[in-house]
Amino acid sequence: MTKTSNAFLPEGYEPPQGTSSYMRLQSGENKFRILSSPIIGWLDWEDKKPFRYPMNKKPAFPADPDRPIKHFWAMAVWNYAEKAVQVLEITQVTIQKRLSELSNDGDWGSPFGYDIKVTKTGEKMLTEYSVTAVPHKELTEEIVQAKKEKPVYLEALFVNGDPFAPPHVEEVATNGKKKAKF
Repeated sequence: MTKTSNAFLPEGYEPPQGTSSYMRLQSGENKFRILSSPIIGWLDWEDKKPFRYPMNKKPAFPADPDRPIKHFWAMAVWNYAEKAVQVLEITQVTIQKRLSELSNDGDWGSPFGYDIKVTKTGEKMLTEYSVTAVPHKELTEEIVQAKKEKPVYLEALFVNGDPFAPPHVEEVATNGKKKAKF
């Protein structure tokens, strides 16, 4: 049997693995550092596309009756597994509650000063999350530099924009102040 060569692609070629701009909680341990205060609001879905609304603008009914509207938090994080600045959207009440408890605890305080580990076990309706704080430590130079190089504009999520694209700044005619527009 003769071995054929593939002249189309170089030998040993494998497509590069891209890093997503969004952190998805995987089964097992997920370690991250929160880099921004969250935006909070309501998440609805229509035709498999997310629509986010500020807290004071919750829709009266979900666009898809089979998918209830959920309260969400979205924040910039450093994902240690991906070594990247990403957006983490949290709709799980157990995670939101634990992060709120930690931030209000006098020994822990704001989560900007320590890492978080979320462990995900189970699947679908049997999924459970545990949240652990890692002792306080300074951000590494790698994280500080990545945060500077990849700023996040979370408000863009409310208009289905890209939170990694700089907002367009327009002058508002009524008072002369500049306002970011996504």
